[in-house]
Amino acid sequence: MAVARKRSRRAKYITLYSPFLMRETKHELIGEPIETDKGRHQWARCTRSRHSQLINLDAIDEENDKSKAVIHITREDARKYTPREEYQIGDVLFHSVWDDVGIVRAKEVTSTGGHAIIVQFEKNSEKRLIENYQK
Repeated sequence: MAVARKRSRRAKYITLYSPFLMRETKHELIGEPIETDKGRHQWARCTRSRHSQLINLDAIDEENDKSKAVIHITREDARKYTPREEYQIGDVLFHSVWDDVGIVRAKEVTSTGGHAIIVQFEKNSEKRLIENYQK
């Protein structure tokens, strides 16, 4: 009986300007692309400094200048996360406990019937958070 091997997904890399190192470096595309009304967005992590930045994949495909594809999100642009509110895919959230900014990638229903969101954070990678919690 043959045992099926699990094939690992190859990482995709792109060369982008790293504001932390102040030069172009190799970045690994992490997570899955997020479909928004402004195009496909995805996180890219610098292989040297490990700094992550959100990029617009459609802008990279259209233009030669990749610096225009970097999306700068800050704490001021984001909504503060609270489990009592409801969020949409593409919303930018700020989690005060982790001091991190992220984008809602997906929504799901938990096994208990509650609601959860999958958020791709800049520092803490992907996390599952509760939304629309009622006491």
